[in-house]
Amino acid sequence: MTNQEQSLVTHLGELRKRLIITLLAFIVCLFGTFMYVQEIYKWLIRDFDHGLAVLGPSEILWVYFMISGVSAIGLTIPIAAYQTWLFVKPGLTQKERQITLTYIPGLFALFITGLSFGYFVLYPLVLNFLLSLSRGQFTTMFTAEKYFKFMMNLTLPFGFLFELPLIVMFLTSLGIIHPMLLSKARKMAYFLLTIIGIFITPPDLISDILVIVPLFVLYECSVTLSKIVYRKKLKEKKVNSIERDVT
Repeated sequence: MTNQEQSLVTHLGELRKRLIITLLAFIVCLFGTFMYVQEIYKWLIRDFDHGLAVLGPSEILWVYFMISGVSAIGLTIPIAAYQTWLFVKPGLTQKERQITLTYIPGLFALFITGLSFGYFVLYPLVLNFLLSLSRGQFTTMFTAEKYFKFMMNLTLPFGFLFELPLIVMFLTSLGIIHPMLLSKARKMAYFLLTIIGIFITPPDLISDILVIVPLFVLYECSVTLSKIVYRKKLKEKKVNSIERDVT
């Protein structure tokens, strides 16, 4: 076996180890949150005036596991980010290690911020708009499964999408991407974000707009932050080059 093949096997083994640790952490968080799922359920429907129906005993379990799963994902994100950092750590300089390690708390904070935006801002707007269409026309009934699917579709994607600016900053600091590339890919990015927005929202124009516009804003924030990191990186390279010339 050549050195290159040995290196590839080593990297794959390390990747497997990090994935297993992340999966085990998710399972532990899943069972931990499931112990408190009824309290979480009551909190999520505290302001909902309509009763929720279930069509069978298995639907109750499905709803509980869905709520526990989303909670477990949120708790696992810092662990997954740390395992990712450990995986790429050998290829980073000491300074890059310190910088990238600081991104981990930010990923968790942005995930919670995205969930909060989806749950407290976007979700009530879309739900109230759709309910207003049925007033005086239809008798509205909600099953727990459809209600929480609707809620998760409007909140969970924003938990991940709000991490986009930080991920872009991280990749820019490593030199993997740069702001010029993001600017050139703006049309394609807008198209993909539009598809995502349409996919995660109910089939009406108002809901689509309420989701797509924040996604565009997130992308532009990512481009701006990438420019800041890129300029800082170029400045540091210039300073280091001058110092080497002096010495």
